[in-house]
Amino acid sequence: MLWFSFFYIFYRLNAYNYDIIIVGDNVRVVISAGGSGGHIYPALSIINKIKENEPNSEFLYIGTHNRMEKDIIPKYDIPFETIEIYGFNRKRIFKNFKTLRCFLKSIKKCKRLIKDFNPDVVIGVGGYVTGPVLYSAHKLGYKTFIHEQNSLPGKANKFISNFASKIAISFKSSSKYFDESKTVFTGNPCSENAVNTKPATLKEFGLDENKKTVLFVMGSLGSSKMNDFLLKTMSLFNNKDYQIVFVTGSSLYDEVSKNKFPENVHVFPYIENLARLMKKVDIMVTRAGASTLSEIIALEIPSILIPSPYVADNHQYKNAMDLINNDAALLLEEKDLKGDILVREIDGLITDDKKIKTFKANLKTMNVSDSATKIYNELRKLVDGK
Repeated sequence: MLWFSFFYIFYRLNAYNYDIIIVGDNVRVVISAGGSGGHIYPALSIINKIKENEPNSEFLYIGTHNRMEKDIIPKYDIPFETIEIYGFNRKRIFKNFKTLRCFLKSIKKCKRLIKDFNPDVVIGVGGYVTGPVLYSAHKLGYKTFIHEQNSLPGKANKFISNFASKIAISFKSSSKYFDESKTVFTGNPCSENAVNTKPATLKEFGLDENKKTVLFVMGSLGSSKMNDFLLKTMSLFNNKDYQIVFVTGSSLYDEVSKNKFPENVHVFPYIENLARLMKKVDIMVTRAGASTLSEIIALEIPSILIPSPYVADNHQYKNAMDLINNDAALLLEEKDLKGDILVREIDGLITDDKKIKTFKANLKTMNVSDSATKIYNELRKLVDGK
């Protein structure tokens, strides 16, 4: 609430707007997203789709100075600028004086960057970094577009939506939070990438092509409690007639790999382009991040979802409930993980052909297989003034 209130003050500030004259044949885009892969990779998917349709497009990516986008985006040869910006600290209120100072400084820098680049459109794909970027673009008179990945919108997007020209959402349930007259359901652009990815072979991961496969992906941001539970659980898969792929996340791999696992449990720190392997698995056990769910939906993978309780506004639980309410997945909350409950759930699902068929059919009804294309078309209409 603090973050939203803070932004609203600036929304009410008086500032001069400028008339924008778009010149040249190339589409020029300022895009901002930060803090986590759940924001960054959808942003990259949008960039790639624009490039696919208009190869001469030019981009400027504005991110935070100390989050993961600073390491990811430059690898793609995308011009990258940073601002120093922080989220509100609810526990240490006095630290928010620095946040306020940085916000004001960021607005000044963003206005300069945007005016110098003179884009056709400014896109926000989530994370508090987008607040000053989209606020500045709006005050300068530029067209703005936001994409919300989660079922429950983030505070920055709730604020930015007040002056966004167009709002794209990944879950239909998000529409109630926005002005429906400018909101369009597009799905998550990561889903289209997943559909178009060439499948891997199980053999290249040292797996048996003839065995059913369960993929565990928890990432590196889980709790020590979750990590301890999974380590104990892996020993219970001994002598099962299916195989396990356990992707730990790079930061946890060294610790996890010290443990001894059954022969049918295969441990990896990270798998490049995970969708390649997702196309070959029978069940997935995962958190409920928006991009992961978009790929599960697109690839119609039966899943057991364990939402992270440590994220803002418990939004992963709300993401998961979109699938649960459509009878398209199973839900286990971290607080309920005890004994062999997860093994029993996997054993029950992997042998229940009727349930798997139901999940796949219901996932298909939720799927937007051309999400990135839909977003591109909406951007094109916005730029063309339609």
